[in-house]
Amino acid sequence: MKRIWSITVLILTGAAAVYSQTPAVVDGGVLNGASFAKGQAVAPGSLVSVFGTNLVSTQAHLSSVPVSTTLADVSVTFDGIPAPMYDTIPLAAVPNIDQINVQLPWNLPTSGTVNVVVTRTGMPPSSPVAIPVTPSAPGIFFTSGFQAIAFGNSDGALAAPVGAFPGLTTHPAKIGDPTTLVIFATGLGPVDATVRTGDVPDVLVTHTLTTPTVLVGGVAAQVGFSGLVGRDSNGVRQGFVGVYQINIVIQPGTPTGPAVPLQLQMNGITSTNQVTIAVSN
Repeated sequence: MKRIWSITVLILTGAAAVYSQTPAVVDGGVLNGASFAKGQAVAPGSLVSVFGTNLVSTQAHLSSVPVSTTLADVSVTFDGIPAPMYDTIPLAAVPNIDQINVQLPWNLPTSGTVNVVVTRTGMPPSSPVAIPVTPSAPGIFFTSGFQAIAFGNSDGALAAPVGAFPGLTTHPAKIGDPTTLVIFATGLGPVDATVRTGDVPDVLVTHTLTTPTVLVGGVAAQVGFSGLVGRDSNGVRQGFVGVYQINIVIQPGTPTGPAVPLQLQMNGITSTNQVTIAVSN
């Protein structure tokens, strides 16, 4: 799986850099891996990004599923529970800051705080940093320009203005299209099947226990599906670890244009309105 995190330096605005010979997670440096929402709790099972100093020495990406809990001699634990490692990224755009993408283990509590610790081979572990957790905290994956990673089922085209991404088929999503628009997100909470940390479900389709509200330009869309995709009857993996799929039909009255805000609401949390899709009649 290619990395689908969008790297941003905005989330680190105001964060005090800590220079040391051991790993150090910055205060407020564990964020939803899709939205990068500052000051927001994160949900078990979701993908999160950990920011800090001296966390990694090289860039690396996971090689297989189930996902290993070590990558490039780096490991991360939450309350002592190892986290599956997606990426280690030295951030060239932010001197002395590194990024680690991991899955928050499913078996963590869903309230209060948990302690995150980063360990590198041959070094002392980082000091524990407490982070808040919650049952669900939705975030939508996006690419450059806050364009949501959202595809039409009819032809698989990205819901962006025509020609927005050279080499990719793009066009606006259509209001009322019954083939639905597919949105990729994280942080939607538990599903109606057992899911092992670092893996996808053993069944092809699961459903979130709570259906998110999906707003397109402030208008609630019809949600046809919300859940984790797992393995088919032959055991072949079809989904991605920690990545939820939501299928929607955009409703009449929804605003049109090249950059219509797309938001999710769950657990009293609304995802950022910076993420957009293109919409047409």
